[in-house]
Amino acid sequence: MELQQFKYDNKIVKYFVIATVTFGLIGMLVGILMATQLFLPEANLGLQFTTFGRIRPLHTNAVIFAFVGNAMFAGVYYSMQRLLKTRMFSDRLSWIHFWGWQLIILAAVITLPLGLSTSKEYAELEWPIDIAITVIWVVFGINMIGTILKRRERHMYVAIWFYIATFVTVAVLHLVNSFEIPVTMFKSYSWYAGVQDALVQWWYGHNAVAFFLTTPFLGIMYYFLPKAANRPVYSYKLSIIHFWSLIFIYIWAGPHHLLYTSLPNWAQSLGTVFSIMLIAPSWGGMLNGLLTLRGAWDRVREDPVLKFMVVAVTAYGMATLEGPLLSIKNVNAIAHFTDWIIAHVHVGGLGWNGFLIFGMLYWMIPRMWGTKLYSTKLANTHFWIGTLGIIVYALPLYTAGVVQSLMWKSFNAEGFLEYPNFLETVTQIVPMYMMRAVGGVLYLTGAIMMAYNLVKTAKQGSFIAEEAAEAPALEKKKIVGGHWHAVLERKPVIFTALTLVAIVIGGVVEMVPTFLIKSNIPTIESVKPYTPLELHGRDLYIKEGCNNCHTQMVRPFRSETERYGEYSKAGEFVYDHPFLWGSKRTGPDLHRVGGKYNNVWHFNHMLDPTSTSPGSIMPPYAWLFTQSIDLDETAGKIKALRTVGVPYAEGYEATANDDLMKQAREITADLAASDIEISEQAEIVALIAYLQRLGTDIKVKSNDQNP
Repeated sequence: MELQQFKYDNKIVKYFVIATVTFGLIGMLVGILMATQLFLPEANLGLQFTTFGRIRPLHTNAVIFAFVGNAMFAGVYYSMQRLLKTRMFSDRLSWIHFWGWQLIILAAVITLPLGLSTSKEYAELEWPIDIAITVIWVVFGINMIGTILKRRERHMYVAIWFYIATFVTVAVLHLVNSFEIPVTMFKSYSWYAGVQDALVQWWYGHNAVAFFLTTPFLGIMYYFLPKAANRPVYSYKLSIIHFWSLIFIYIWAGPHHLLYTSLPNWAQSLGTVFSIMLIAPSWGGMLNGLLTLRGAWDRVREDPVLKFMVVAVTAYGMATLEGPLLSIKNVNAIAHFTDWIIAHVHVGGLGWNGFLIFGMLYWMIPRMWGTKLYSTKLANTHFWIGTLGIIVYALPLYTAGVVQSLMWKSFNAEGFLEYPNFLETVTQIVPMYMMRAVGGVLYLTGAIMMAYNLVKTAKQGSFIAEEAAEAPALEKKKIVGGHWHAVLERKPVIFTALTLVAIVIGGVVEMVPTFLIKSNIPTIESVKPYTPLELHGRDLYIKEGCNNCHTQMVRPFRSETERYGEYSKAGEFVYDHPFLWGSKRTGPDLHRVGGKYNNVWHFNHMLDPTSTSPGSIMPPYAWLFTQSIDLDETAGKIKALRTVGVPYAEGYEATANDDLMKQAREITADLAASDIEISEQAEIVALIAYLQRLGTDIKVKSNDQNP
């Protein structure tokens, strides 16, 4: 049989690797800055651009999309060419993809510290950047599908299945979650509101973890782990079961992020059931990876690549057992909103994604430069420092999570809350926040060692930009018989279509009834749209990232209703574009904060949090007192919200600023009575108006326990 000569494109892989390492170090450094601010708020240097609320989305986006994303593309471009025995479909598309993705990351680095955010977790980037993401993702998809269609290998190996599922699902998730109505060039409102917005966001948020941080890396595991171990994948049949059950079940699990919230109970139950079912396919994949090492375990002692990969797959198994366990309502009631969840996420992020990336880079770089790894000893040192970093990071946060939950729920013998002041539960865990930062520093130190090792490896070799290869042309003759899945593997278009069907079913079943059946979200007549001043204040709340530390969701637990007031109702959020329920309580819940404190208290709290709350780890927000809201934006905000269903009267935008100034004058007059002079258009006035509105649309019981 005649062999065809061709060349693999290593140059595009090299550039993605450089981006991976660079953004990885930057993302981890931002994470350490964040972690430090939780026990030393002054670490923001008094700048509005470096506060925890603003750089938290910068950290998550940098790590997920810049570090892990670039590593995913490096692994896909490297492995796909070799698995399909062909060069990528189009070199031009490869480079458009690379530079387009880096420009998107640069846009995130600029906009997020400026406070230009949609506030939706892992989807904070504003609408022009969302459009750019869509375009670049389509470019990546065309290049990938084109490569599959021109392959020289008849059967698509398991890694390719996971790459296809990643492309299809991320495209659907991004499009559905990013429906928003633009107000200005860098301001938009979510098309969805309240409960529906929460469901769509966590359908996206959970599956961004599933299909951006998990499925592509399972594909990478299926390629690089057998290569590093020099062993075939343990079980082909297990691969099939792992793939189809995982992508079908995963998509249903999003509602487990919303247990005990205002989401309809049936949707919460579906999320729980499918989350628990996820244990089986997830552990099927983990076991398939670990059992691939049969006969090669003796090499794990010496080979840093195998060390990293073994711990990565083990961390994947731990995280995918813990996730379903956290979806059980009794466990979720303890862990949700606490630092337990932060520990859980980082076992997956640092252990599964980080260590698999490190192992992949240590394996790939010497081969692309035609040399050996510069220092195996240094790589092994990186492994142990990185492992220690994960342990020192995670264990204190698991402890902190349990301490938080027990203190939140503790009642004394008289039946009153043992710790009515939320701040008591924060100061108790500050030492654990310090340990977490130490763990982050250890992990970053290991990554710096790796960067040095890889640079030295490259310098001692010679880069093979065009790697020569040969393979017979793909036979066009029809092959009859064989395993049913082997037949499917020869039909990439049908395979892709079936993948799309598998991932769409769960989303449709969960979301359509929530949107079409009104009984899911009972309306409350007393709930009215936000006033223009409150609307500006709400946008400032989003800009400062307040929902990164404060929730707006009182759950139906006695401990929460005693501490905060009446539990939250679905109908209260019908005009919330976007929803702001939050996912972590570093500070108290704010849904019932309206009217709880006077305007002077809020003014002083934002100027110097320790003046009202001694021991607070919240930074001062001095700029809110000198910066003014832009009255020219009011009309656009009213029009945009009317477009998505908020019942502002036609033409109201023409007089909205009159109402805004009237409410602002009431607040400044109240402050003036306490000898506080402030401009009526100061940002702090708008923020106070929003905070005083929260939770006041329905009649709630008073709670005097927590002054």
